[in-house]
Amino acid sequence: MLKKELRQKYKTLRKELTFEEIQDMSLSIANSCLSLPVWNKTYFHLFLPIEDQKEINTEFLLQILSGRDKEIIISSTDFETRKMTHFLLTENTRIKNNSYGIPEPVEGIEVPSEKIEVVFVPLLAYDKQGHRVGYGKGFYDRFLSECKTNTLKIGLSFFDPEETIADTFENDIKLDFCVTPFGIFKFQ
Repeated sequence: MLKKELRQKYKTLRKELTFEEIQDMSLSIANSCLSLPVWNKTYFHLFLPIEDQKEINTEFLLQILSGRDKEIIISSTDFETRKMTHFLLTENTRIKNNSYGIPEPVEGIEVPSEKIEVVFVPLLAYDKQGHRVGYGKGFYDRFLSECKTNTLKIGLSFFDPEETIADTFENDIKLDFCVTPFGIFKFQ
């Protein structure tokens, strides 16, 4: 399938999920993350969910990271430049939804992309080769290209992978893993 078709398919599938299903699957995903080979790392980037889009509730994962004394980084987005700015999440960080409903830090201690060791990546769909489909604005593609090559890229999804995404590009940055409520997919 093409990215455009996959976006529509998975937006529709998400809309059908109940609040309870989202919570249960989000908790399963967070618990599965405990099996990832990442816990020797320090700097973790985490997205905050857009509730209207029925994204994975990352609060459970946030609690795990916090409980393990990890440095948690969250981002704000600039829709004109299509760039993300990353901030250290602290107890003083104020979060506010932007005009698109994306929860973002208002200000804080900026963290360069090169310092981030693990990125939990939001997505709509992904395939068995580790390609992902986001909302199509390119924020994460740009961000991931700024990270070091050994930064671990971990997708989080309610669903299993598609066989293949037909319209991928040579310079698309693949995921290393994708965590679902049913298990972890590892990509080469």
